[in-house]
Amino acid sequence: MKTAVLIFPGSNCDRDMAVALERATGRAPAMVWHKDTALPAGLDLVALPGGFSFGDHLRCGAIAARAPIMRAVADFVAAGGHALGVCNGFQVLTETGLLPGALMRNGGLKFLCQNAALRVETAASAFTAGYGAGAIISLPIAHHDGAYRASEDELARLRAEDRIALRYAGGAPNGAMDDIAGILSANRRVLGMMPHPERAADPALGGTDGAPLFAALAGALAAA
Repeated sequence: MKTAVLIFPGSNCDRDMAVALERATGRAPAMVWHKDTALPAGLDLVALPGGFSFGDHLRCGAIAARAPIMRAVADFVAAGGHALGVCNGFQVLTETGLLPGALMRNGGLKFLCQNAALRVETAASAFTAGYGAGAIISLPIAHHDGAYRASEDELARLRAEDRIALRYAGGAPNGAMDDIAGILSANRRVLGMMPHPERAADPALGGTDGAPLFAALAGALAAA
């Protein structure tokens, strides 16, 4: 399994993501700079990490979504590649239109940095196959603009197509619509999520509830 992690000015979870991917796959990911115009050949997965790309100017993820490398990411996804966007990466994916909706200012207008209880809503994806549907897990969140918003039609489509991957259990601390913490693309090959699985993928980090995501992903893509 060959993976890559994108790096934008202001990314701060790129190395965390790289460590989690290498632990799961046994192979260090390629680190790809935002000004590059092509992804490595033979890639299975591209990961968009958390952080504050371009200082969150204009809107979170808005400038990064227009970086040269994102044209290659869009082509990669269109050709059937897998993509994982976490926190700022999720914001970038919505800004590019690779996922529907938008991430808006938290309901309490405060930066949230805490562990969040999450319910896995579907196991029918390469990302969530390591969990049972309905499983309750705990992952860290760290964001100021993480409240998911979408039109009623988009929300209805996400529900009908079983594309809500994760919900906040017991209510969204950031005010997200329908308590949404993560969603899948229509082909189920792109996952955007606000919580950080890479920060809970090793006992030394205080929890391992994120590890099954990376392990299942590695297994599914290695078998493809």
